[in-house]
Amino acid sequence: VAKALNRVHAEYHEQLNVQTLAEEANMSVSAFHQAFRSVTLESPLQYIKKVRLNKARDLIQLEGKRVNDAARLVGYSSPSQFSREDKRHCNETPRSTKA
Repeated sequence: VAKALNRVHAEYHEQLNVQTLAEEANMSVSAFHQAFRSVTLESPLQYIKKVRLNKARDLIQLEGKRVNDAARLVGYSSPSQFSREDKRHCNETPRSTKA
């Protein structure tokens, strides 16, 4: 699981999938889910999403990136999908974060 966590943090902008992470850990998908959740208290997909959203917020707040650019840089193909997920995660829109 530690290797998977390192990969998520290093490659959050790539298309990561649970099947590949599980294979790299020499585990079945269900065993990987269980082990991952026992370490992070989140599913692998929830964790990947959280890492991406937090990195995007850093890009917006600390580096002054536009929302669309930050979304693309962290691996979202759709700015509207990013905005929806960010609002769900943080209870505010990415634009209100920038202010």
